[in-house]
Amino acid sequence: MLLEIGGRFAWIVLEGYRHGLSLVNDGNGCCDSAHFGHGAVKRGPIIFVLAGPGWSRLAGMAGGAMRLIDREEVARRLTYEVCLPIVRSAMIEFSKGETLQLLRSILPLSEGRVFGVMPGAMGARACFGAKLISVYPENFARGVQSHQGVVVLFEPETGTPVCVVHAGEITAIRTAAASAVATDALARKDAKRLALLGYGEQAGTHARAIARVRSLEEVVVWGRAVERAREFAVRMEAELGVEVRAVESAREAVAEADVVCTLTSAAEPILLGEWVRPGTHVNVVGSSYAGPAEVDTELVRRSRFFVDSREGVLAQGAEFLRAKAAGVVGDEHIVGEIGQVLAGDVVGRTSAEEITVYKSLGHVVQDLACAWALYEG
Repeated sequence: MLLEIGGRFAWIVLEGYRHGLSLVNDGNGCCDSAHFGHGAVKRGPIIFVLAGPGWSRLAGMAGGAMRLIDREEVARRLTYEVCLPIVRSAMIEFSKGETLQLLRSILPLSEGRVFGVMPGAMGARACFGAKLISVYPENFARGVQSHQGVVVLFEPETGTPVCVVHAGEITAIRTAAASAVATDALARKDAKRLALLGYGEQAGTHARAIARVRSLEEVVVWGRAVERAREFAVRMEAELGVEVRAVESAREAVAEADVVCTLTSAAEPILLGEWVRPGTHVNVVGSSYAGPAEVDTELVRRSRFFVDSREGVLAQGAEFLRAKAAGVVGDEHIVGEIGQVLAGDVVGRTSAEEITVYKSLGHVVQDLACAWALYEG
């Protein structure tokens, strides 16, 4: 992909490109042209090139070098111990109106795939940037992350782009961290049984993150392919050191759960409200735009319903929008944003018998906060 910016810069993104990439130096320490195969791509100052199965090389840019933080570095440095407090602070700042962001733009592609653009700023005089992200649900079967993209950071003094960060890995970690922060705020303190609906990348990150905020004694996983769920259970039991077992139905998975996470690409509900017992906390994570819904209208109706972004869920929260369209709930059913709960401005759980729901869309402030911490660190 070639993107011109103000006639000065060119970005070339060749994620997954495997053949014959080379950069030609102009003799002054800058990249004069880029080649792949037998032809030149573009002459002029190249900001960066991402190539091959990893991110290979950072060339020059006008005014200085741009830093590149690849997937391996994100995974190594953005631990849950680091990420949870960053995300917690970011969600409080977001709900206090201290940050800036636009609603994400979603471009539907073929076969359930989407491309999203998420711009935002940590404040009027703070770092800003955008996440460019594709979501290909079938990538999991290929052993590739479903979320592919970049977070681009700009520093606030001159507006210069200073860093490009692997968005797939940030998304995987910060999404689970946000759910863990919400779980810590909304789940019962004695919660010890976790149910995961889905066995993909987010199932693993959620198990790891929620184990940081509750003393888990059992994890139950369900997915459409039972054998894959069993394989996931074996891996996670060895990693977490608690019992992890696979079951054959979503209903069975949630029957005794204290915390439930829905982590699928399902187009229609996989979790029904009638299956959820009183006192359960549910993180609804898999659907990030209007359309696919993981939980039914009954669960929305029965729950004390919290969101990461009120504006975002009113526009793009599929489960809430279905319940609203059915006339079951109104906008006032959203109790508040999780950042308001964390700040003490809105009450979270009010009884041990209450069902709480946290609807996660994910917002770019979470991405920017994590990316900036990595850049500054």
